[in-house]
Amino acid sequence: MADTDATIANDAALAAASVQVERASANKELRPSIAGFFDEATYTVSYVVHDPATKEAAIIDSVLDYEAASGRTSNGSADRIIEYVKVNDLTVTWLIETHAHADHISAAPYLQEKLGGKLAIGKDIVRVQEVFGKLFNAGTDFERDGSQFDHLFTDGETFRIGTIEGIALHVPGHTPADMAFLIGDAAFVGDTIFMPDFGTARADFPGGDARQLFRSIRRLLSLPAATRLFLCHDYKAPGRDDYAWETTVGQQRNENVHVNDKITEDEFVEMRTSRDSTLAMPKLIMPSVQVNIRGGRLPEPEANGVSYIKIPVNAL
Repeated sequence: MADTDATIANDAALAAASVQVERASANKELRPSIAGFFDEATYTVSYVVHDPATKEAAIIDSVLDYEAASGRTSNGSADRIIEYVKVNDLTVTWLIETHAHADHISAAPYLQEKLGGKLAIGKDIVRVQEVFGKLFNAGTDFERDGSQFDHLFTDGETFRIGTIEGIALHVPGHTPADMAFLIGDAAFVGDTIFMPDFGTARADFPGGDARQLFRSIRRLLSLPAATRLFLCHDYKAPGRDDYAWETTVGQQRNENVHVNDKITEDEFVEMRTSRDSTLAMPKLIMPSVQVNIRGGRLPEPEANGVSYIKIPVNAL
């Protein structure tokens, strides 16, 4: 881990994030209120994060309900979020995606229509758009410049939710575009890492890289031990009866079965590569990626007014 440690030691964005966590840990007024909404159909956790002082809020990794057999969408999961926002009199300023998900469709456009806010993702979404635009033969009408989003975050970029500070950290490996968003003392880490008893995300999607994933995770685990980590998924590890999605940096460093402090980069890469070779593709990868690289919008309707999801044969 020598090269990784040296890089982390000179990481200005990480240093700024660590200072932010320390300030928030010492002052509860700098810590956000967080509500998690678990969608058992896709094992996804969406979050509403808000500043109690101003009631400004961000919605992170929302879910549009999708029935694969019929191709029908519905808004039950998103409507639960809308109800929470309205009951608590919140003002949504951000709709954030940690990455272009392969296991669920984003409800961000629906939520934006109902609640407002800027739709945002990491700037490297353009790399994902390029790869999957070709895979799905999306044609020249599909823009590969991230213009489907209102804002593209860069590594180390700061933002605010009311009076609470935020910072974006680029954590590639699962995909090239993964971002973690640190808001106060809480980091929303997407698919980089799971609960300690389950481990880490796969790295075999186009553009994924196990070595890069390890380094991204070690970057996150260099934050102060008390940093709260909020995960995008939980699958209940064997022997655990309840779903869970909140942990800490300290707990992950001590207990994560894939990336605790005793595991080297080479050991992780060997394990992750071997494990990924046994995994099936996510059930909703075809609709999810096609829609999510468009900012959660369905492909343009064809001449009959119907939108279609393409299924490339023998391509993945």
